[in-house]
Amino acid sequence: MSNHTKPYEEKMKKSAESLDLELNTIRVGRANPHVLDKVTVSAYGADTPLNQIGNISVPDPRMLVIQPWDSSLLKSIEKAIQASELGINPTNDGKVIRLVFPELTEERRKQLSKDVKKKGEEFKIAIRNIRRDGMDAYKKKQKKSEITEDELKQFEEDMQKLTDKWVAEVEKRLDAKSKEIMSI
Repeated sequence: MSNHTKPYEEKMKKSAESLDLELNTIRVGRANPHVLDKVTVSAYGADTPLNQIGNISVPDPRMLVIQPWDSSLLKSIEKAIQASELGINPTNDGKVIRLVFPELTEERRKQLSKDVKKKGEEFKIAIRNIRRDGMDAYKKKQKKSEITEDELKQFEEDMQKLTDKWVAEVEKRLDAKSKEIMSI
């Protein structure tokens, strides 16, 4: 790839990394601390990410244990989890909060798989939009005679290769997540 496509490749890479973060928050039936990444707790007068107010451990494949550094936050943590889109009811024993992940039904797995594909489409569109922005910028340069017709053609070829590479990368990540969902 040429140096001209470097900023666009960075943006595409960031899109793929954002997809990873989104996919990590999807609950797939096995305990994964990342499902709590978007949960914020009202603590000390501010909304604080859950992972910043205690330890999160995975004692077995279907359970997360949250041990806050300040036990007075247990009720707030419990409320935050109940208000989240997790769909899991926390149990509070006065020391820790346990989240038990139920087995996913076949129907729920299929729905999650559809959600993953939909999310993936959004990221593929974002990557194509980055390509379009690059193409538009270079067409303007060519119109202003800042680059030659050949340089524009080369840039367009490089951008298409880059787009194909990152769309394929997104597909690979989606396939892996769908397999994970369906194999539980």
